[in-house]
Amino acid sequence: MTVRTVTAGLVLLLTAACTGATPPRTLPATAASGGLPACGQPAQGAVLPPETATTIDVVEQAYLCILGAYYGGAALDARALLTAGFAAFTQELDRGGRDLPGATMPALSGDREGDWAAFEAVYRRLTDALPGDIRQRLAVVTLEAVVAALDDDHARWTHGVRQPPGSYDDDQYGLGLRVSGDPGTAVPPLFVTTVLGGPAREAGLRPGDVIESVSGSAPFVDGVVVPAAVAALHPRYPEDRPVRLRLLRQDTGRRWSVTLKPGSYRPDPAALQPLTTELPRDSVAYVRLRGFAPDSADRVLRAIARLRAGRTLTGLVLDLRGNGGGSPGEVNRLLGAFAHGKVTAYQCAADGTCDAMRTDDTVALLGLPLVVLTDRGCASACEHFASAVKDLRLGALVGTRTAGAVSGPAQPHVLANHTVLTLPSKRHLAPGREVIDRIGVAPDHHVPPTPRDAAAGRDPALAAALTLLPG
Repeated sequence: MTVRTVTAGLVLLLTAACTGATPPRTLPATAASGGLPACGQPAQGAVLPPETATTIDVVEQAYLCILGAYYGGAALDARALLTAGFAAFTQELDRGGRDLPGATMPALSGDREGDWAAFEAVYRRLTDALPGDIRQRLAVVTLEAVVAALDDDHARWTHGVRQPPGSYDDDQYGLGLRVSGDPGTAVPPLFVTTVLGGPAREAGLRPGDVIESVSGSAPFVDGVVVPAAVAALHPRYPEDRPVRLRLLRQDTGRRWSVTLKPGSYRPDPAALQPLTTELPRDSVAYVRLRGFAPDSADRVLRAIARLRAGRTLTGLVLDLRGNGGGSPGEVNRLLGAFAHGKVTAYQCAADGTCDAMRTDDTVALLGLPLVVLTDRGCASACEHFASAVKDLRLGALVGTRTAGAVSGPAQPHVLANHTVLTLPSKRHLAPGREVIDRIGVAPDHHVPPTPRDAAAGRDPALAAALTLLPG
């Protein structure tokens, strides 16, 4: 969900209040924002007012929301959340040269209400005399740490969303490149896969350029990724520290260094297209889908119909590489073009009860052999699709393992300062009831990308896919 600002006075309607397993000691959100529940969901189509300060009351509201709305919140040991929050709080005090002798974690008993009261009492005693901007920063890092303690890829707190001055809707911010892995799962070598524009294009980078170091740090140590080094390639506004890259161009053997300063840029329009099509062979359709946005399933089906006009298709390559997910309903609708009457996934509550998700059988069957291209950029709803294809034997997966980031469909909850806490209330299981979160979906044919292929404009995964289809 994107947080946007509007003119003063806009009222945000909230629905679906939720309560924690233990009744809250107080509801500071009520006093702060005119009656908001501890864990409210935005009304359909609601736009949030401007963000206000994060306070200890907002931290409490988020704590109660997690206990009441998060999958497994009723059984969660809340002491782990408070300990993580207090650790971040003291680290921030220390970083700012303001560590205090009384900054000691209170004893926690496991009683959620009593533990919060003890936590809050120490927190307020330590912060009441501090300047407002420092109190704001301490509350922010505390809440960030509480959410991070869930260690859930679909739990996040969205706040402080800002755009560079003068930016337009299609502008992006950063270094202007995509690379071959993410901070958690990259494997060597790390190389440029796409030059989107901006600083990377101005510096003359090309697909296939191997990144040997990032601001002096190797991206791998003994073959194990260094997350901070890879993450530095993806700065977000207002981060503007220059990033120095040491590069190798394999086809020439050239080694050189370049410094890229993050900034706004207008990317190559082709890189922004949500759906692209081609005919790699006259009888095989290729469709690339970058996300399961609303209406994406019907757009894919219309694209296939256009490619099918005037020719006989013998197969379909559906490219889901870099598809970050989206709507489970769109996944089920698109799967309905390949099978009817099938369970595509399960959404399970903490008590073990599960609801089946099913193919949309109102969609006409395509009757085409299917190959799906996957990589570590295929996440969330994309993994829902890939796991269903694999488990239901609807086609073959070619490429590399998916992201393993599909803990469960997340719901937004609005906090009193008009920020959004997103939490999954159920856990996702594949059609065979296996867990794919943190694991990913393995391809049937492992075809990893290489720097030389990227430099030459070759697509070995697509080439492999075409060998699996008739015609």
